[in-house]
Amino acid sequence: MANYGGEAATSYDNEQPLPPPNAYQKHPLPQGAHYNGSTPSNQYAPPPSYPPPQSEPKGPPPSYDEVFAIQKPKWNDVWAGLLFLATCAGFVVVSAISIQGYAVTRRENSGDLNGQLNTFGLTTHTIYLFLWVLIAATVLSYAYMLLARKFTKQFVWLTGILNIVLGLVTAIYMLSRRYYSGGIVFLLFSVFMVICFLSWRRRIPFSVLMLQAAMDVAKRFGHVYLVSAVGGLLGAAFAAWYSVTLVSVYVKFEPSTDNPACRQGAGGCSSAKVIGLIAFITFAAYWVSEWLKNTIHTTISGVYGSWYFNSKNYPTKVTRGALKRSLTYSFGSISLGSLAVAIINFLRQLASVAQQQAAAEGDILSTILFCIVGCLISILDWAVHFLNRYAFSHIALYGKAYIPAAKDTWRMIRDRGIDVLINECLIGPVLGMGATFVGYACALLAYLYMVFTNPAYNATGSFTPVVVAFSFLIGLQICNVFTTPISSGIDTIFVAAAWDPEVMIRDHPDLYHRMVQVYPHVQQAIHA
Repeated sequence: MANYGGEAATSYDNEQPLPPPNAYQKHPLPQGAHYNGSTPSNQYAPPPSYPPPQSEPKGPPPSYDEVFAIQKPKWNDVWAGLLFLATCAGFVVVSAISIQGYAVTRRENSGDLNGQLNTFGLTTHTIYLFLWVLIAATVLSYAYMLLARKFTKQFVWLTGILNIVLGLVTAIYMLSRRYYSGGIVFLLFSVFMVICFLSWRRRIPFSVLMLQAAMDVAKRFGHVYLVSAVGGLLGAAFAAWYSVTLVSVYVKFEPSTDNPACRQGAGGCSSAKVIGLIAFITFAAYWVSEWLKNTIHTTISGVYGSWYFNSKNYPTKVTRGALKRSLTYSFGSISLGSLAVAIINFLRQLASVAQQQAAAEGDILSTILFCIVGCLISILDWAVHFLNRYAFSHIALYGKAYIPAAKDTWRMIRDRGIDVLINECLIGPVLGMGATFVGYACALLAYLYMVFTNPAYNATGSFTPVVVAFSFLIGLQICNVFTTPISSGIDTIFVAAAWDPEVMIRDHPDLYHRMVQVYPHVQQAIHA
């Protein structure tokens, strides 16, 4: 009978199942078994330098659910899933009420840019602006993915150069227009990127190798690029919905004697309502987009996990099975992990808007303070993202609850020494820089649109920071959705190597030896 491999494999030597895969094994196991137990010892038994090759399997390949059986209870973190659905329902209700208020007063919000009756808040003009931003974000994100496929070796360098150049161009142009708040922010980001990129040069060869490995798997197995394309389009569609809702909230609830929407439909107008509803829909948008990214990540992790453990007998229905598990048994766990990131990103967005407004008002002290707060939140965001990436790979294959999966995965990565390899690989930061590049482009497009169209509602320039900030957010999130499958593949390879390092040497010797050539420390980590 075939040896399916992986933590969830069944030992058929004596037709007895292995213990449930609660964490990872630290003691020597019989030949052919995998690391799937949990003991208090910190001593690992290194795998043989050259494990015997896996025999060619006989019979039909197994299904994804057979290879990676789910532990009981199957449904985890149900409360987080229900809370996520309730938040989505709240977003739908706010959107419906706001869009209805916009629809019945559309005449006041349309027409010539400087002849509109609405001079107190966002109008149809802003919807057109966000539409162009969405188109730009989608096209640039798709082009960025093509760049990764066609120029894999040069991808890291191209990303850094494009990011830095566009950031500097955006900063210089904004400063030349005396839009000092936005210019200073983009200039600081660009300088930071230059420093980071210069310090990363020695780590580029290893990063390029891992990117090439992930691309090779994507071309041969699963539906990685299809998932990326569909996920990106879903992200763009939701961003369009969010953009219309954002404008409609301003139209429906902005307090003004000239606002007829205050007398239409549910509720009255007040600044508190505008602030509260904008905060709610922005938080919901972050949560939904993070959930979408993590659902894609979990689905793709199933593809790469199947390749790693079962390259000799690749399972059937892998993409379908992993997606089904993400949308059912692991739905609550994905929602919980996404919630933590959504809260952090929401706080960072508030700090960014507050910083730009303080700079526009000439308050230097508050500008510096909010900049520092934003940097601290960014560090926290990086830490949570780091943990989530590998926890979701565990959840994808073995269906654990979020918190136990995060704890076990982090302890396993740290004890195995795989964290050294993870820190050496730049693909995560590089893809983040690529998403930032798309965000820069969208922010610059929004700023140019506001400058050259000069809508009546922005006569004082008070809405420029808000529109530019949200345009940056839209571009950033859409590109993150598109590029998630690339980072997911690399993350899963690292986590799988920590679960069972013997498989890397036995079933993927070419990749292992190339890793040793560009980064010799791999031998210590893989044999840990």
